[in-house]
Amino acid sequence: MAFPAQREQHRAMGFYQEQILPRFQDKVMGRTPNRAVRARVCEGLQGAVVEVGFGTALNARYYPAEVTKVVAIEPSQVCMRIAEPRIAKSSVPVEYGGLTGERLDLASGEFDAVLSTWTLCTIPNLEAALAEMRRVLKPGGSFHFVEHGHAPDEKIARWQGRLEPLNKRLAGGCHLTRHISKEIEQAGFDIEKIETYYFKGEPKPMGYTYEGRAVRSN
Repeated sequence: MAFPAQREQHRAMGFYQEQILPRFQDKVMGRTPNRAVRARVCEGLQGAVVEVGFGTALNARYYPAEVTKVVAIEPSQVCMRIAEPRIAKSSVPVEYGGLTGERLDLASGEFDAVLSTWTLCTIPNLEAALAEMRRVLKPGGSFHFVEHGHAPDEKIARWQGRLEPLNKRLAGGCHLTRHISKEIEQAGFDIEKIETYYFKGEPKPMGYTYEGRAVRSN
């Protein structure tokens, strides 16, 4: 049984997560330094693409002409409303494909690529989501990603562990300690290229970045 103060706290957190956080993240993730990264990660996309963590369509301006459609996976209705003008400006058709990457209501082996930008940190069951991404890809299909996660420096990694519980509450379930490249490989992908670095201007515990491309292994 929840006490009145607890219920009020839950309502406040729900309002924050559903209404305030999407608008805040739209501003933060739309900053100029992120744009060059988005452009790099979207390079080489072609055919039918699933974008997991579509957000507010900040990647839409970077879809190459070779992309025939994008299926957007996004749990936030607020994000999708903010995204509408950007979708309207895009020359690439965008279809809504569901709420969560953990269970994609999409056919197996039908897509040429999956795109994820700063999303894998927030998915509760990352193993299930990566398995679904692999399932919907054609053999040899590509997975384009940029994510932040576990840092190799022990001091920074310790801070990530300390800060993660608070960060998850404030940033929509965002984990700081996930070993992104290892998780991708364990899910049955072969990493073709990857760059790791501390994102300039970000606190190091929040800014260790994995940027790269993988392919579905057979």
